[in-house]
Amino acid sequence: MAWPITDEQRMIQLMVREFTRKEIEPVAAENDRQGRFPAGILEKMAELGLMGMMVPAQYGGAEVGAVSYSLALQEIASACASTAVIMSVTNLSCEPLLQYGSEEQKSHWLPPLASGEGLGAFALTEPEAGSDPGSLRTLAVKAGDSYRINGSKVFITNGAHAITFVLVARTSQEGGKKALSAFLMPRTTPGLEIGPEEEKMGLHASSTVPLTLEECSVSLEQRLGQEGDGFKIAMTALDGGRIGIASQATGIGQACLDESVRYSKERKQFGRFLASNQAIAWMIADMATELEAARLLTLQAAYQKELKQSFTREASIAKLYASEMANRAAYSALQIHGGYGYTRHYKVERLYRDARVTTLYEGTSEVQRIVVSREELRG
Repeated sequence: MAWPITDEQRMIQLMVREFTRKEIEPVAAENDRQGRFPAGILEKMAELGLMGMMVPAQYGGAEVGAVSYSLALQEIASACASTAVIMSVTNLSCEPLLQYGSEEQKSHWLPPLASGEGLGAFALTEPEAGSDPGSLRTLAVKAGDSYRINGSKVFITNGAHAITFVLVARTSQEGGKKALSAFLMPRTTPGLEIGPEEEKMGLHASSTVPLTLEECSVSLEQRLGQEGDGFKIAMTALDGGRIGIASQATGIGQACLDESVRYSKERKQFGRFLASNQAIAWMIADMATELEAARLLTLQAAYQKELKQSFTREASIAKLYASEMANRAAYSALQIHGGYGYTRHYKVERLYRDARVTTLYEGTSEVQRIVVSREELRG
């Protein structure tokens, strides 16, 4: 990979790679089969500073930047996409606090998340509002020095284990972007009900649940930013989250390539190794080429974020390309493995299932194309 990463970034990448091979890879398949949340692994990841990689040290974070975060997440995802998305969403939950939180809010809410004491969750999606946040129905009504929140959320990653929810709700019945506000909500909030785990196609070791909010009371001090900032806060969080999912998808793509190379050099058909067949070799060449492109696009978006430059366009491009790449790579990897790839005896079966959601969450591929085209046509 031709990318001018620093010695520190390379050291972090290699450290996480070693950790992944030792701690995550050996148990990933069994965690997937049992739907077992990797609590013990997450504790060890927290000790390495992986749960608050972009959070300043004064709030308990590792403060190593977006590029190191992306490199680390790629390594985690190559072994277990479920563990990677848990890490990604917790880091994502810190983003709104860092950019819009008061000093008091940062000092109170960030340290437990950044240190790994607990996980974060981002509660935006609703039964009838996914790609269109303007259609949110969860309502926060101001009553004196607090808000009463009623509504429901769905597909909340980390929801069953999170200690803090960054929640977006409507604070005005009027339409438009200014009708939404963001709130910080602990899981112990009275009236907050966490629903049962979704039975998902993939990512079986991660938590995805619905939330029900019935007369949940939050104070003015729990509002993030100003009233009406909710849409802006959500979009800011999603921009950063798309770097996370692009990194996850790149890690999945790397695993697909690794498994394909290994199998094609071990498996014989018609008296010779699969790798000696041009059809297989070209599939591997295409996988490697697209993987390299996805990695560079993802690191470019992370680098611009690290420089505090605008990265909305770059994040959407990276997320769009990397997620589509991961799905193509998973298809090719399974095809190379033939019938064996369709069984749970081989990793590519799990990779195939896990890759699919990367084109859906943090904004579908279609939404990414809207974002990119809007940025290109602006002005």
